[in-house]
Amino acid sequence: MINVLFCGNDKIFDGILTCALSIMKRSTVSEGVTFYIFTADLSHIDEKYSALSAEQAELLERAIKKYSCESKVVLIDVYDIYMRELSSSPNEQTKYSPYAMFRLFADIVDGMPDKVLYLDADLLFNRDIRLLYDIDIEDFEYASSRDHYGKYLVHPNYINSGVLLLNLSKIRQTKLFEKARDILRVKKLLFPDQSAIRINTTKKKMLPQKFNDQKFLHKSTVVRHFSKRLFWLPYPHTDNIKQWHIDRVHKVFKYRQFDDIFEEYLSLTREFNKEEGLK
Repeated sequence: MINVLFCGNDKIFDGILTCALSIMKRSTVSEGVTFYIFTADLSHIDEKYSALSAEQAELLERAIKKYSCESKVVLIDVYDIYMRELSSSPNEQTKYSPYAMFRLFADIVDGMPDKVLYLDADLLFNRDIRLLYDIDIEDFEYASSRDHYGKYLVHPNYINSGVLLLNLSKIRQTKLFEKARDILRVKKLLFPDQSAIRINTTKKKMLPQKFNDQKFLHKSTVVRHFSKRLFWLPYPHTDNIKQWHIDRVHKVFKYRQFDDIFEEYLSLTREFNKEEGLK
């Protein structure tokens, strides 16, 4: 069984659905994939912070089971853990939502497997997930790729935490996530979870950029991460085009490789919206 972890609220469901579809369509997963989703209602912080719903999780499970009947979705409400661990943290209200810190609960959520692939929602798989998931990390806390800009601006081995192959057994031993949570309670960081992980890492495995390509799509790219990036034309500026911005993916990136994923995503969301409208 392949284990994948997403974290977020209902607003990123488009990303979770498209990413999950890309995994199932681009991979050999006859044994199935378990998608864990950490969510919570944090409307006391911002009225837009609603939990990902059971109905959305059910739609996702129906979609993935068409590719592997062994696959499933496990929706986990981590509200109590968040309130205990990070409520009122100085990092609670930054330009990043508090949901970004949920991945740091993976070591204390009951029932989590020892090996799990954490993924941001704004990415798509271009090749088989096993190329990434089957990497040996027995002696490491996690494996990750360099951040495209951070490797120049911060440190040559500065990681991007959007793709993390986690060894939770080792993380519990070294207390990596526990130490990261301790820092986030008392110190405001520019990139909260990413910086807290980097500061406390004991041993990580560096992966080639193809496992978290934040700028280009090559034939060798396994994961294309649709994170904010710099464009030079028609003038220097940043833009944050996500994979569910399909028209912009076509127009700006000229990508057609993911059209089969987009077609199924649009069909599923139309069906879902129709079902919800009839309730």
